[in-house]
Amino acid sequence: MAEVKKEFPQGFLWGGAVAANQLEGAYQEDGKGLSTADVSPEGIMYPTSEDPAKLNLYHDGIDFYHRYKEDLALFGELGFKCFRTSIAWTRIFPNGDDAEPNEAGLKFYDDLFDEMRKQGMEPVVTISHYEMPLNLVKKYGGWRSREVIGFYEKFARTVLERYNGKVKYWMTFNEINVVLHAPFTGGGLVFEEGENKLNIMYQAAHHQFVASALAVKASHEINPEAQIGCMIAAMTTYPLTPNPDDVFAALEQERKTLQFSDVQVRGYYPNYMKRYFVENDIEFNVTADDEKVMREHTVDYIGFSYYMSFIATTDEEKLKEATAANLMTGVKNPYLKSSEWGWQIDPKGLRTTLNILSDRYQKPLFIVENGLGAVDKVEEDGSIQDDYRIDYLRAHIEQMREAVADGVDLIGYTTWGPIDLVSASTAELKKRYGFVYVDRDNEGNGTLERTKKKSFAWYQRVIETNGQEL
Repeated sequence: MAEVKKEFPQGFLWGGAVAANQLEGAYQEDGKGLSTADVSPEGIMYPTSEDPAKLNLYHDGIDFYHRYKEDLALFGELGFKCFRTSIAWTRIFPNGDDAEPNEAGLKFYDDLFDEMRKQGMEPVVTISHYEMPLNLVKKYGGWRSREVIGFYEKFARTVLERYNGKVKYWMTFNEINVVLHAPFTGGGLVFEEGENKLNIMYQAAHHQFVASALAVKASHEINPEAQIGCMIAAMTTYPLTPNPDDVFAALEQERKTLQFSDVQVRGYYPNYMKRYFVENDIEFNVTADDEKVMREHTVDYIGFSYYMSFIATTDEEKLKEATAANLMTGVKNPYLKSSEWGWQIDPKGLRTTLNILSDRYQKPLFIVENGLGAVDKVEEDGSIQDDYRIDYLRAHIEQMREAVADGVDLIGYTTWGPIDLVSASTAELKKRYGFVYVDRDNEGNGTLERTKKKSFAWYQRVIETNGQEL
């Protein structure tokens, strides 16, 4: 009997992923306007604040804006084939509705992408990642407004044209499904008392679907060779028991995520969501033109983040035993260990997720976020012995390799936070993900010096052997 090959394809895109607002800093330099991230000092799940006296680690990040050459050199040393980042909308259009783009912002990303290519990395660029111009929130109500579609389309066309030839891989929105879990971060939504929040969130999501399709249209017109994808936070869900009610609850929970990829990959709302809208009195405006643009301009690949799996049950007592999770809480899985932040560690769930998405869409897949947030200790000799991070990543890469052997078309893997940055979920720095340690703490103190952790050499070898040596 022939042996199944368990290896990654040649040209596999190994790398790391960051977001502009979580590491660039320089939040008011070179004409940049205020974004939603600039007024989210406690992270994406908490109330916003424009109090200048309140420490906001996003404002300075890890000073990547001024140190990107140094950092990209480290990623080049790691052997990265690609590097995922985002373009800060407010560096290009400071208010969102500006007549002309900010040339200083455009030039920064010109220089950044040139430096990536110099280091042998393919840029993988998210057009909108957890931030939008604060002016669009105050003046138009964020993504609840149809007018914002036009502002986003202008932004997308501007960067797609400017970086044509420099960027091959694009994504339209980061974790687009987050609008249902963190509506201010995901959609710039601020609710008035008594408003129907579900209606507004789904209207905002619809406007993002249309905007995403228009960005796909623009990308295909500007450079048919470029690839543009969607990006979802994957939340693969298991039933707690074989009870058919739990099994169906898990299916329903899965669909709340998959509706976002369904629309962008297939070009229309699935019937199960139409029933959900009716039964929950959710009404929002969809025009014939919206349906046409969504149907005609679907994505080339599916990007997704994966940190953990979830459990669904209809048992009210079990639901009270919730555990912390990425963007939402869930029932504890007794078969899994948890991170310091309560996120349950499930490497096999990544293989499951890859197979579910592959079977459902028959499209290329790209894991654009996966990693372990942990408190790292600097030893007396200055080293950081992060074996727990190596163990986490090794176990997930092993399951990726199994999924490729299953027949999944996987084009790349970018670990979340190859260098320590400000955590989106809690806006702190002690929750570290990187192969590179940054000397800055939760109070904003530190030298910003970069230090390689033990995991640095390990991941370097993984890339060098195309995932054969783990």
